[in-house]
Amino acid sequence: MIHPALLLVALGAALALMTVTWALSLVVRDASIADIAWGPVFALIAWLSVLESDSLGVSLPVAILVSAWAARLALHIALRHKGEDPRYAAMRKRRGAAFPIWSLASVFWLQAVLATVVALPVIAATGRAGSSIPLIAGFAIAAAGLAFEAVADIQLTRFRGDPAGAGQVLDTGLWRYSRHPNYFGESVFWWGMWLGLAASGATPVWTVIGPVLITGLLIRVSGVTLLERSITSRRPGYADYVQRTSAFVPRRPNP
Repeated sequence: MIHPALLLVALGAALALMTVTWALSLVVRDASIADIAWGPVFALIAWLSVLESDSLGVSLPVAILVSAWAARLALHIALRHKGEDPRYAAMRKRRGAAFPIWSLASVFWLQAVLATVVALPVIAATGRAGSSIPLIAGFAIAAAGLAFEAVADIQLTRFRGDPAGAGQVLDTGLWRYSRHPNYFGESVFWWGMWLGLAASGATPVWTVIGPVLITGLLIRVSGVTLLERSITSRRPGYADYVQRTSAFVPRRPNP
């Protein structure tokens, strides 16, 4: 069970961090900095769980692993950030003078709530001891997911930095086997965290809602579906790439 007080503290901390980020977004007129803060929200929740935990043997490794994932993601997004994302710019134009308050609720606070739900396995593990072998196995899966995501992002960054790749499709490396290997790696990270904690008895099985939610978001909301709405028109070879390459789970490409 999750202690209600800890859940409220985690949610409150997530909302507070995102509110501060929102205030900064008003100054720089860039709502997309919410994406940079997404990872750090998880790290904050994880370390708050450490402070409340009676079993550092579980919560401390979790916090370290989550922090590594969060730091890498935040740095990756920050380094490629070049002004407000067109999606947020379009929202700003549609909402006009109401955009600041609307973005607080619909962008920043929404991300805080979603992050808290995804982090439920971490929050629920507070004060619970776990069996070491399942924990190690789950953490190994999570670490593999983190590495997979990092390698995919490095390959994409290099491709985008090469002038020869302008207008082309990245279909080498991990991108030969999945159209979105970075999103797949992120999903694996959270499934590994949950599997290790749940299998060891350190977190309730029902917290599976966390990895289910993040996977759904990556496939249906903010990830695969959103990106592929316009990419085909921008990259002529993408339609053929879609036909031969898995959207999410890596597999051998079709001939």
